[in-house]
Amino acid sequence: MIKHHPSDETLLRYASGTLEAGPRVVVAIHVGDCTACAARVADFEALGGAFLDDLPAEKLGDGAFDALMSRIDADAASRAIPAQPRRLSRAEVGIRLPEALDDCEVGPWRWIGPGVRRSRVTLADDPKANVMLLKVAAGRRLPEHTHSGFEYTQVLKGSFRDARGHYEPGDMDEADSEVDHQPVVDETGECICIAAVEGGIRLRGFFGRMFQPLFSA
Repeated sequence: MIKHHPSDETLLRYASGTLEAGPRVVVAIHVGDCTACAARVADFEALGGAFLDDLPAEKLGDGAFDALMSRIDADAASRAIPAQPRRLSRAEVGIRLPEALDDCEVGPWRWIGPGVRRSRVTLADDPKANVMLLKVAAGRRLPEHTHSGFEYTQVLKGSFRDARGHYEPGDMDEADSEVDHQPVVDETGECICIAAVEGGIRLRGFFGRMFQPLFSA
């Protein structure tokens, strides 16, 4: 049972194509597993289509279609065949990665703190997007932190909790700069999440400041 979902604002931005690339891939994973959010996105898409139908038609200039097709052909001819992105195997990750990551490069695990490892996810359409896989050992507390922007976290395996609730596979946590929390992984097993961060993560406390460069790298 999925209990934590993206906000309606986020789902509307996802449906309209205005959500940034990093959050978009995390929300896509959630929507792929959540029938309630998939229905909500379909409603927003239908609403957007109705608005478009109500707009007055605009007459295209002479030769507009031919010009469009020429641009498409030129763009296709200029593209090199992309190399197969590097992806961690199921054995390396610990789970089968969602299909939404098929075109992404998934880097090696890096140690960023006791019991915590991170794998950078590079998106084909926005290589600078801050997206990562996090693998945290059972019972481990992450550093207390807040954010300079939004953080979107989808649970893929295991579970964690903080002062706001308990998050299990399929749940998505959407946190902004008003949220100051310290996720704690359940004792039942490791937790694997995918997260997209807009802005940065600000760690609290002495140990948080000590590990800040590792989380920011």
